[in-house]
Amino acid sequence: MPTKIFIVDDDESVCRALKTLLMTYDFEVRTFNSAQDFFDTIAPEDPGCLLLDIHMPGLDGWETQKKILATGSKRPVIFISAEKKDDAHDRALKVGAVGFLQKPVNGQTLVDLINSSARN
Repeated sequence: MPTKIFIVDDDESVCRALKTLLMTYDFEVRTFNSAQDFFDTIAPEDPGCLLLDIHMPGLDGWETQKKILATGSKRPVIFISAEKKDDAHDRALKVGAVGFLQKPVNGQTLVDLINSSARN
């Protein structure tokens, strides 16, 4: 059964590009343009890895991660962002993410991170 990947990013072109990339690796991919759409559609216990943008209108990535943890979900989260702040990577790991990747993401690095998070 393919690993499910959920992508939450307000930039539709990023969602499309990541979905196309990940589908070539046989992942099952669903995209959402807001964290609220994601929460309205996907139950906390649904398995899958979440690729989460940091800067979005409404709930940003940090608030979304906090809400995910509050639900008790064990879903692995990988933050993706164009943010260049040095502390974003460390902050992502401190709030429970399995990784942080800078946009534009390296496809192989992303796939490796997804695969390693699915084994844990």
